[in-house]
Amino acid sequence: MTATAPPPRAPRPLFPATAAARRIAKAAAFVALGFGPAAHAAGIRLEDDRGTTVELQAPARRIVSLMPSLTETVCALDACDRLVGIDRHANWPVSVKGLPQVGGIDDANVERIVALKPDLVLLRPRSRAAEPLERLGLKVLALDAKTHADMRRVMETVARATGRPGAGEAYWRKLDAGLDAARARVPAGWRGRRVYFEVHGGMAAASESSFIGETLARLGLGNAVPGTLGPFPKMSPEFVVRANPDVLMVSALGEISAMASRPGWSAMSAIQRGRVCSFASARFDLMMRPGPRLDEAADAIVGCLNSLGDPKP
Repeated sequence: MTATAPPPRAPRPLFPATAAARRIAKAAAFVALGFGPAAHAAGIRLEDDRGTTVELQAPARRIVSLMPSLTETVCALDACDRLVGIDRHANWPVSVKGLPQVGGIDDANVERIVALKPDLVLLRPRSRAAEPLERLGLKVLALDAKTHADMRRVMETVARATGRPGAGEAYWRKLDAGLDAARARVPAGWRGRRVYFEVHGGMAAASESSFIGETLARLGLGNAVPGTLGPFPKMSPEFVVRANPDVLMVSALGEISAMASRPGWSAMSAIQRGRVCSFASARFDLMMRPGPRLDEAADAIVGCLNSLGDPKP
């Protein structure tokens, strides 16, 4: 009787099917199906104020900011440690003063920015640096805030860029509550009174349509400059005389004593009664920045009005 040959053995696997190997295979299958940690690394899609879609592979870790208000926003959202470069005018918080400076909106040093190896550059839409930086492969997010609504949107956009969606909205709610609290401290006699808020060394003023004008309105104050003239229109001395505002708000850098020498200004009631609010340079800077210290700007305005006392009819 002839012996039957045994069936051939199946080839042994090159790698034993250990528990670890099975786990790796299972994880790979999940990734292939769109599950697991790799599925969350799809990146972040943002739209900036140029209408450009900016895609980040991960939350920004090395940020260059070419605008003081954007620098302040990054820090207010607890991401100050991600800044690696700033513009020459950024000065808050104090810690940013030790960072490399890379110029300003019109003269940003592109080579120095590239050397800092940022994964995101924040700047204004009109910045000349945007195009050359993008040509060199850097991610550029152009943001600008001209109104309170813009400020709210910019804060949340920066929050998303740093991997903290919702943080911008939360911060805005804090500012909103601060504005309400400041309004409650405005002396009753000042409510509805008209303000002339001077900017650019007396060459222009903040109108109703500017973010400063919106702050004045939130505080229950009027504005001597209509929004139809634009956010920060150039003003003639004659216009201000005709408007005859109840109070003047100016930078301390301006020559307040020289205001009376402007044509017709000596006859204005605000000059005659000393209803002039002047702000130190640092305080005026924060009032001119559409950023996360909006509540402090409102507090400064209210503090000034309280120092003047209730106006007489």
